[in-house]
Formats: sequence, structure tokens, C-alpha cells
Amino acid sequence: MDSLTLFGLISVSAMLVFYALEKRSTWFILAFGVGCLCAGAYGFLQGAWPFGVVECIWFFVALRRWWLARRARASEPPLR
Repeated sequence: MDSLTLFGLISVSAMLVFYALEKRSTWFILAFGVGCLCAGAYGFLQGAWPFGVVECIWFFVALRRWWLARRARASEPPLR
């Protein structure tokens, strides 16, 4: 396994883990987005540019979801 394949494996695995943990914290949504960005970089470096484009789009979707989730949590009343 070369380093590029290992990078891709780690990126996609991180995406899976962070997606599963999104309900626990808004930071996992952002981490999922970073995983998507890394997977997109892997796609471009590997030569599969359609995969890279789609993963970069997912990064922006996750970034928006993170932003909205942070705003929603900030407007919640504090716990007593």
C-alpha cells in the first residue's frame, strides 16, 4: 500500500467515524467536513477528479450544517 492509498483510506475512514458521531457535538460535523476535504484531495491526487469534486461539495455542505448547528445550539436556553 503506497502513501497516497493510505491517505485515502484514513480520510474516508475518518469521514465514516465523524459522521457516526455527529449527534454528540457540532465539532464532529466540522471534522466530517475536513474528512471530506481530505478525501477530495485524495481524489484529485489519485486522478479521480469527479470523486474529488463531489467530496469538495460535501465539505461545503458539512460546513453549512456545522454553522447552522452552532447557531441553533447557541440560541438554546442554558441547562440548569
